[in-house]
Order: sequence, then C-alpha cells, then structure tokens
Amino acid sequence: MDNILLLDTSITTFNKGDDIIMECTRKELAPLLENAFEITLPTHVSPFHWYQVWRNSLYVQRIASCDYKFVGGSNILIPNLLTHFPQWNINLFNYQPMKGCILVGVGAGAGAEGKMSKYTRMVYQRLLNHDFFHSARDERSKQYIERLGLKAINTGCVTMWMLTPEFCATIPTTKADRVVFTLTASTNPQRKAKHQQMIDILLRNYHEVWFWPQGIDDLDHFRHLNDTESIRILAANKQAYDDFLTQNDTDYVGTRLHGGVYAMRHGRRAIIIAIDERARSINEKNHLNCIDFDHLDDLEEMITSEFKTKIVMDFDSIRQWKSQFEGYKFDI
Repeated sequence: MDNILLLDTSITTFNKGDDIIMECTRKELAPLLENAFEITLPTHVSPFHWYQVWRNSLYVQRIASCDYKFVGGSNILIPNLLTHFPQWNINLFNYQPMKGCILVGVGAGAGAEGKMSKYTRMVYQRLLNHDFFHSARDERSKQYIERLGLKAINTGCVTMWMLTPEFCATIPTTKADRVVFTLTASTNPQRKAKHQQMIDILLRNYHEVWFWPQGIDDLDHFRHLNDTESIRILAANKQAYDDFLTQNDTDYVGTRLHGGVYAMRHGRRAIIIAIDERARSINEKNHLNCIDFDHLDDLEEMITSEFKTKIVMDFDSIRQWKSQFEGYKFDI
C-alpha cells in the first residue's frame, strides 16, 4: 500500500471555498487515495518546527518517504515567501519532509506576473517535484511554475474537472424563482455600494433570496448593508451550502468564484461576478458565465435572459496530467 501525503489548504482557512477545493481534489484523486494510506498536513500553518526537521524523527522520515505528495488547489503560489503570512507556510528550515510535492489545480496569487524573490525561487525549486508535470489552474499560474524551471499543464481549476459538456447541458438556462448569493467583505466604500446595488437587483428579480457567508467577515459585512430583512442566511459551512444546493431549485449570483462553481457542480445556473485575477484568468480560457464587478449595470439583464452554461475545459490536458501516475485507472 502506498502512503500519500495530501497538503490540505482547508485547514485553518478563513474561506470555505478551500473546503470546496479539497472536496474536489479528493474526488479527482480518489483512484489513488482509495488504495493508499492518506496522511494530511496543513498549508496555512507550519507543519513542522525547524528543530523537528533537524532531529529527523521517525515521524518526519515517514512524511518524507511518502510515495506521492499532492497539494490541493487554492491561490497558493506567491512572488515573495517572506510576506507576513504566506498561504503556504513554508520556509527554508521546514520544507524538507515535503520535498517532491505535486500541484493539483494550483493558482498563483496577485503579483505573480512580476519578479519573484531569489529566496522564494530557491524554496519552491527545492520543494516542488521536478519529474512530474504540475497541474496549474490557469495560464498565468502555468507560466509562473515554468519560470521556476518546472513542468506544468494548464488543467483548469480542479473544481471544474467534472463540468463536461454533457453535464453542463443539464443546467437550467432560465431564471429560477430562488437565488443564493455571496459577497466578498471589503472596507472599500465603493465596493459596499456595488454590493448594495447587487442586493437591490436580486430582491427585484427573485421571490426568495438567500445569502451564504463563504468568508469569515462576509456575514458582518452583509449586516451593514440595507434592505436585507427578507434575506435568509445559510450557516457558514460547506455542508449547509451543499444541502441547500441539493434540495432547492435555485440560481447562484455572487463574487465568490468557488461558491459559483460549486453551484454548477450541483446543476444550478450560476452568474459569477469577477472581482480579482482568479475569476478573470479562469474566465479567459474556461468561459464562466461571468460579468465584471465594474459592470454590475449588466447584471439584471443577464439574470432575466436565457443563457446556456458552456464551460470549456481541456479534458485532454487533464487526462495527460492524470496519465503520469501509471498503474491507476483515472476516469473523467
């Protein structure tokens, strides 16, 4: 039996979208994981103290000797690991047991197009696998990985690997009577005004409006908006959102990318409002039903119009990435 290390981006997260990513990562890696002993380590908090690594205990040795080491998605690659709190909490003194990591649908964060620090380049080059192709979430993330001298394939986000043309054809094309929406908390007064505009549009166009607080500050932000008395609030966990999407005929509208993708995975019509490079980069290749945050004036027309969900995924690239792991049968 193989031992497989899974670097979990949902531990100590402030964004329940990471729970969605890890659920999807496990589903896509199931042919490997079901026949292995799975060991999980966090990415957001340091898995080892330098002293533990220096002592090279049996525990550290077992982690280091895992047959495969996968990193599950998220916006985890950055240009400077010396930032005050990197998404992947690794450094020159604790990375050694995790050497040989393989990225699964991983993205590069803001500033990835710029110059990365020499220290960051050194740590990533020592940490990440040089033999396997890494799975990148989008083209800019693929280019970031290749700038490290490593091999990468643009597979798209792992949360979208199941969105085949056949599946997308089952998603409704017309507006439901109910909608669930998300917001991304912000202290920017202009963003708050845009969120208010979005809520006003939803209240005009749906009989039932629900809010899912995907991020840690989203509910507090929502409570500072106006005319929200009739809006129902879901519990701030993935299971509550999963149950709602499973049990209700609903649309999704919101700024949370993975909230929207998860809705589509449940066969629900989704409109994703792009607020950062993640949704914009993914939309360039994968064609989300997406409008830009700066163009909210177009939202009402899109809600009331009829449109198909036509996610474009490069399934050949996904198969190519999976085919590296010989001896395991992968289905798509």
